Amino acid sequence: MYRNIAKNKRNTVFIILLFILIIGGLGLLAAYIYNDISIVVITLVIATGYAVFQYFMASRQALSLSGAREIQKADNPRLYRIVENLSITTGTPMPKVYIINDPAPNAFATGRDPQHASVAATTGILELLDDSELEGVMAHEIGHVQNYDIRVSMIVFGLVVAVGFISDIFLRFAFFGGRGNNNNGGGNPIVLVLGIVSLLLAPLVAAVVQAAISRQREYLADATGALTTRHPDALASALEKLGAYGRPMQKQNSTMAHMWIADPTKPGLMDRLFSTHPPIADRVKRLIESGRSF
Repeated sequence: MYRNIAKNKRNTVFIILLFILIIGGLGLLAAYIYNDISIVVITLVIATGYAVFQYFMASRQALSLSGAREIQKADNPRLYRIVENLSITTGTPMPKVYIINDPAPNAFATGRDPQHASVAATTGILELLDDSELEGVMAHEIGHVQNYDIRVSMIVFGLVVAVGFISDIFLRFAFFGGRGNNNNGGGNPIVLVLGIVSLLLAPLVAAVVQAAISRQREYLADATGALTTRHPDALASALEKLGAYGRPMQKQNSTMAHMWIADPTKPGLMDRLFSTHPPIADRVKRLIESGRSF
């Protein structure tokens, strides 16, 4: 587990550096096409500033996008006490607790480290699960906090948002043009082709990044949660209910799909190929097998 925590910390640095390199590469390409090297400097400065901004602000964006509302113990004693007890058990700082008014059963954790973590649960999951099952789910989310998965998923969230934003800007740049020497309008065919290709590839790149990072992260959080509660069957039961009674979130946002305990969308065939979550049946099987060792 400690090896995975260290790996996640390294992955955070790698993802940020990769993000800056990708944006720098796009800036270099634009500088070559428009014969203006200052584009590279401007792009790198903006990319670095954006990476720093996302490090501190992405968790707030995720909570806002999901419609989460922070609560205190008096607002929902059941959920708050479960999170509080799990924090004491694991020795992690008490995270902020949020509730999302949505009948779809789901939950997620976010933040840049255990000292700045938040956990959120929907009203749907609170109604669907009993206390032991809800404890298993929140132990899973606290596991993301312990393992520093929240930092990695937060950076991925920012990266996916950036990919969409950049592809949109590139396409606009293609049609409305820049400062090329030979063509001072939007008809530069090279830029037009690159803009269209980037727009088409952006969702694919985002899906691949999300899927690659998220699947093993979910297995690890399941194992961590089961180890915390010493009751893997409860989490397995909760996952089975999520699979049976799950529904799309009212506020769907593909950029944060990897952050939830269950897929918040209603995936079709192509979506399943790039799913951010491993199959629930596989997760349940692993939990049941691990329960035999307790």
